[in-house]
Amino acid sequence: MQIVKEGYPFIVIPFILGLALLITGWSRISIATGILCILISLFCLYFFRDPEVEITKGDNLILSPCNGTVLEVSENETEKVIRVFLSVLDVHLQRSPVSGRVVNVEYKPGKFLKAMESQAHVVNEQNVITIENKTGRYIVKQIAGILARRCVSWVKSGDVLKTGDKIGVIKFSSQVDLHMPKNTDIKIKQGDKVVSGVTVFATLEVVSTNMVKEV
Repeated sequence: MQIVKEGYPFIVIPFILGLALLITGWSRISIATGILCILISLFCLYFFRDPEVEITKGDNLILSPCNGTVLEVSENETEKVIRVFLSVLDVHLQRSPVSGRVVNVEYKPGKFLKAMESQAHVVNEQNVITIENKTGRYIVKQIAGILARRCVSWVKSGDVLKTGDKIGVIKFSSQVDLHMPKNTDIKIKQGDKVVSGVTVFATLEVVSTNMVKEV
């Protein structure tokens, strides 16, 4: 299993500090602090894991961009939206839900409300990644939470992606939203556990047209 590169400072620094305190510790406090630093390092090793997954294959599929629990499934006049909460125990790496070209990556500064709060997706700090293909536009929002203080995007405008390609990571608990075209058939519901690049969020509704040839 790989580790996300952004996690190395959180893993290495407390581990070295903890090891030094355990080796040179002359009091119970320093030894306890050393053990705590080692535990923090091990937690970060787990948190920043990048497990190998088999990307779900198929036509007209829209896959989950993240791991977590579905908070909300909604729609309006122009799009459908799925919001997912990522706990500190979930993998925090994001993947592209579809194949396409990145047309925009926008950073929006904001607050750090709890990721599960209803207004978090509106007012919190976030990265907005817009991917376009022949079926429409797909917007992945990496949203910071009360513990997540940085959303990292690994893609830029003009990049060409395949379904399941890695596009970024959020540091600690957070939320990820996916905005999709209206003509999609949602396959998940609130409360479902989802896996990045594996769980099918939706399928595109393909309308067949019978062409009648006039004689």
